[in-house]
Amino acid sequence: MIKPFTPNDLIRYIYQEMPKVEQELLVQALHSDDSLMQEYVEVLSTIEQVDQIRLQPSEKVVQAIKRNAKSTGLEKV
Repeated sequence: MIKPFTPNDLIRYIYQEMPKVEQELLVQALHSDDSLMQEYVEVLSTIEQVDQIRLQPSEKVVQAIKRNAKSTGLEKV
């Protein structure tokens, strides 16, 4: 019987955070279970999309931080 793998297991596999023995079992399961393989592809795709996101604070937030720094004398730090 093959161990049922969870999305968390797939993430651990992608980030190489699981023991070698468990990795081998997961690879075997991926080869034999189409739905698990589809889920793996989806998780991998999601991770790649998240890695491409660039977050920047709004100008309003930047100005508020600058005002706060100036009022505390930290603007030169």
